Amino acid sequence: MSIYSELKDSFRFGSNLTKLIYINLAIFLIYNLIRAFLFMGGTPIGSSYAYLLSVPADFTSLLVRPWTLLTYMFFHEGFLHILFNLLWLYWFGQLFLMFMTQRQLVGVYILGGLAGAVLFVLAYNFLPAFASETSMAIALGASASVLAIVIAVCTLRPNHTIYLLFLGAVKLKYLALVSILIDIISIPVSNAGGHIAHLGGALFGFIYVKALLKGWDLTTPFRLFEGLGKISLRKKSKLKVDYRSTNPDYDYNLRKVQKHQNIDEILDKISKSGYDSLTKEEKDTLFRMKNDSVN
Repeated sequence: MSIYSELKDSFRFGSNLTKLIYINLAIFLIYNLIRAFLFMGGTPIGSSYAYLLSVPADFTSLLVRPWTLLTYMFFHEGFLHILFNLLWLYWFGQLFLMFMTQRQLVGVYILGGLAGAVLFVLAYNFLPAFASETSMAIALGASASVLAIVIAVCTLRPNHTIYLLFLGAVKLKYLALVSILIDIISIPVSNAGGHIAHLGGALFGFIYVKALLKGWDLTTPFRLFEGLGKISLRKKSKLKVDYRSTNPDYDYNLRKVQKHQNIDEILDKISKSGYDSLTKEEKDTLFRMKNDSVN
């Protein structure tokens, strides 16, 4: 199997966390490869090209480039910037999926990124400290989206303990507190817009979980994407009957995605109609999932 085929299958049948990481990496590589080729061809590109994907603070510029509200949260220019963002996304994305669903991960990522962009734009237009910088200020990177995921997990499981290098055992609530304090005290030092966007994402992560605990799932609209995924999976499962796969990882990821989506449907049914509305087969599936988690 070619590298392209392996990457394509890994993206198609990987978790939503894998997809988010791949999208960030793809945009980073494409942008920087184009920049490298143009530079070698004698036409170096400046920061003006980054403005096409970065969200501007200026309202007028934002009206001209509204798509940047979405693209900025997947766009990085520097290697260290994307490295640390994706490391945090990977670590806390896995932790997030221990307690919540694939669909919720994507929803919190995107809505957290939007919240970060909104707070960034509002701060630069209404706070006196940024009045002279509004016309040129831009924000880019997945940090706001990642912080939304981090704070969501920390809010849902504040006493869950993780182990950090040099620090040892740390409860999530303390990690969340330190992360937020660092962003607040860093605003007057450097990259004020970035830290403000981080706080916007963190605020959404906190509000999301508080609403979720009261029965309001703000990521419900993202179920639209689940329908498309199910169609693709059904087609692939039919093809498997006729063709024997030689890639065990491919088969494993496919079964894992199908199982997870089935569980999501059962949990959604319970939230809407109660446990008694489940069929015997659905109750058996839920029972097996509980036993698997215990073992």
